[in-house]
This record gives sequence, structure tokens and C-alpha cells, in this order.
Amino acid sequence: MSSSLPQQHTSKGLLGSSLIVASMTMLSRVLGLVRDIVIASMFGAGSHADAFFVAFKIPNFLRRLFAEGAFNQAFVPVLAEISQQGDRQLLKAMVSKVSGSLLLVLSVITVAALVAAPVLALVFAPGFADDGDKLGLTADMLRITFPYLLLISMTGFLGSLLNHAQRFAIPALTPMLLNLSLITAALWLAPQMRVPVMALAWGVLAAGILQLALQLPFVARLGLLVKPQIGFSDVRVKQVMRLMLPAMFGVSVAQINLLLDTVLASLLQTGSVSWLYYSDRLMELPLGVFGIAIATVILPGLSRRHASKSPQAFSLTLDWALRMVLIIGLPAAIALGVLAEPLIATLFHYGAMGDRDVLLSAASLRAYAFGLLAFMLVKVLAPGYFARQDMKTPVRIGIWAMAANMVFNLLLVWQFDHVGLAMATALSACLNAAWLALGLYRQQIWQPAPGWWVLGGRLLVASLALIAVIYLTYQPVQVWLGWGLWQRIGHLSLMVICGALAYLAALLLTGLRLGHLRDPKEA
Repeated sequence: MSSSLPQQHTSKGLLGSSLIVASMTMLSRVLGLVRDIVIASMFGAGSHADAFFVAFKIPNFLRRLFAEGAFNQAFVPVLAEISQQGDRQLLKAMVSKVSGSLLLVLSVITVAALVAAPVLALVFAPGFADDGDKLGLTADMLRITFPYLLLISMTGFLGSLLNHAQRFAIPALTPMLLNLSLITAALWLAPQMRVPVMALAWGVLAAGILQLALQLPFVARLGLLVKPQIGFSDVRVKQVMRLMLPAMFGVSVAQINLLLDTVLASLLQTGSVSWLYYSDRLMELPLGVFGIAIATVILPGLSRRHASKSPQAFSLTLDWALRMVLIIGLPAAIALGVLAEPLIATLFHYGAMGDRDVLLSAASLRAYAFGLLAFMLVKVLAPGYFARQDMKTPVRIGIWAMAANMVFNLLLVWQFDHVGLAMATALSACLNAAWLALGLYRQQIWQPAPGWWVLGGRLLVASLALIAVIYLTYQPVQVWLGWGLWQRIGHLSLMVICGALAYLAALLLTGLRLGHLRDPKEA
């Protein structure tokens, strides 16, 4: 049967779609770096910056659960089932009832959060209890930022419809509006406010409105901009909710771990929350551009392959995604780890961001870099379960990974401070990825295609070439701190370009070709 949503998979394969999402995401992430540079230069890593990052992290964390995480993972497989039936009216009815039910739940959560903002601030940042002004500022900003959860979650819902129809560009481009809004708020609104950092909170709220508004006309073109209806009794809504509730935990273990880092960091010296934030932001660049891009593209494909009972095609798609993550993620992890100080100095060492802040942010970035490949692997392994509507297994694995993270936190935080928190998160991500991969392999859902040992050898040679180039062009940290903006940009660009060329050249010399990167054909 034909799908109820228009498709374009004949013209764009997985690689082409991934490149579209990655390029759009890259634009957004570059703007995100500009945003963080502006925030770092104006607010540094002081108490006001700590307060905003906590007030923003709470709704942003829940956004990962509702918008990009559990809801998307639960909704897309059900959407694929309905589309497979070819019943347009049934599809529109489901969209109407799911959107209405989601909107009601989010509205209740938002109202409750506005009332309980001081309590939420204290729960997520208990270290602020000794500083009444800092805690009060966090609560005030939280009342402004929390409605962002409702707005961006509905944006994520609309984005799921667009992604299923293989209209990947707009959902991938939408996050740009958050960055543009925060940059505008910092540069234009902040100087006009009595408490300048409050401008950032208003920027978050404005971004949510703009992001939702951007998606609406494109969903309307699909003919799926229908009136929301509350439909908790509907069988499809129940199915989505049944899948979503466990997925809320399973897909978001990494985010929960990062949130736990924030809670514990609030108990450490002032600046710890900010140092973790800046290092996390740099880690999120390759994770968002490549890891999430690949995961976004393969989930609808995996769901269709499962719905059409094509296990071989399912396995090949998953295998392709894992190979792509390794090819892209390995050099990114090496670069973040080796170039931690140059990256932080080049991007953030201006205005209120001092030398000490650079060194301490770089230390946690290096720890996060150790787990980058694992973070990316989790993003593409989890859809292997969710596309099959198996939520229990990743949840079970997530519980064990989270428990491990807590143990690692307690073991490492008191000796290594905020760096210990980053190390714990990275180690738990490695365990999460390993357990997910092992589960798929044991169930014969993922059967490694031939050529993995050859790929491993190529990646080893290419990585050594990359490290050699970085070593030959590296300058001491104090030199970087003494350089001006353009000197830093020039030398960092030289290192990145030369390193990338060395990595690619090594892959080509060892036999890797473009044909090896093309997505598998459906069996």
C-alpha cells in the first residue's frame, strides 16, 4: 500500500538525507557557538551565568524527553504503521488526537512548574540554597523559560511529521531561531534591563514562539495541520503513550546524567555549572551535527523496514549508521580531546571569561570527549529498539547506565571536582552504548556486515595521521591565551584543515571509497 504521507526516498538515500540534516544542523550549531561566545563574553562564569544555565537547562532537559527524545521515538513507529495502511482520514484523526493530548499534558506540567519554580530551582540546584539572591534569580528566570517546553515540544511533534515525510531540512534548521533569539537578547535587550541576564530568559521564550510558527506552514502543505483534540481513550494515543512513558527514561539517560552533573556541580565552587556548560556545548557540536542527524534519518527508515517485515534491510541500515558514526565520530573525539584548550580559548576567552575559566572548561571538555563516540553510538543504537516498539530493553539498560553514572559521580567528584562529573558521564555513556549494541547483536537484530575489521584498520591509520598533524602544529596553552582573536582563529583553522585532510588522505590511501559510504538498498 502507498504511504499516506508524501515520500522522497527514491531521490535521496540515507546518506543524502543525513547530509541535508547535518548541513542544516551545522548552520544551527555554528550560530550556537556564536551565541555561547556572546554569552561567555558578557556574563562569563559567575553567579548570574550559573543561574541562567540552570533555569534554561531544566526546560531544555524536559524538551529532550518530550520533543527530541521519547515522544519522537514513540510516535514515529506508530505513524509508520498508520501510513502503511494508506488511510488518510485515519492518519489525520490520529494526528489530531495525539497533538491535543500532548498539548494538554504539557500545559498542566507548565502551569505546575510556574507555580513551583522556587522548589524546582532548589531541586535542580541545591547548592544555590546558601545564596538567596542566586536561587531567587534562578526561580524568576525559570518562570519565563519554562513555557519554552510546551512550545518546543509541539514544534518537535510537527517536526516528526515533516521528518516522516522526509522533509528533513526545516526541522533541522528550526533550532537556528533559538540561537538568533538569544544573540539578539544578549546584545540588544540585556543592556536595557535592570538585571541584564534576565534578557536571556526572555530570549528563550521568544525562540519557542518563533520555532513553532516556522513549522506550521510546512505541516499545512502536508495537509496535516488539523485541530487538536483530546483523545486519551483513542487506541493510537494509548499506543503512543504506552511506548512513550518508558522511552522517556531510556532515550534520555545521557541528558539525565548531564542534569545530575548540574545538580552536583551546584554544590561545588562558583563557576562549576558554567564550566560544564561550555564544555558540553562543544561536545554537542559533533553530537548534534552528525550523531543526531544520522539518528533522525534512520528512525523513519527503520520503522518502515520493520512495518514491511524486512529484517535484512533493517540490519543493513543499522550497520550503515554505526559505520558512519565511527568514521565521523572518532576524529571528532580526538580533536575535542587534544585541542580542548585551543577550542575553548578561541571561542570563549573574551570579556568576562578569564584564563582560569578556559583551563577549567577545557579540563571537563577533555573528559566529555572520551565519551563522545559512545554518546553518538547511543543515538543510533536506540532507534534499533524504538523502531521495533521495544521500549523495555533500552529502559532497562538505561537504568543500569544511570546507576553506574551515580556511582562514578560519587567516586570521582570529590577528587576531580567538575571534571570528575564529566568523566562519570562519559564512562556511563560507554557502558550504555556497549549494552545496547550487545543486546541488538544477541537478538540478531543487528548482524555486522562484512568489512568491520578492514574498517577498524583504516580508522586506526587515519587517527594516527590526525594525531601526528595536530602534534606537529600544536602551540602551548599560554601562547593561545596570549594571542588575539584572529591569531587563534587562523592557527586553529590551519590545524583543523590539515588534520582533516590527513585523516581523509589516510582513509583514501588505505582503500576507503565513496561507494563504501552509500546507504544499503532495501532488501
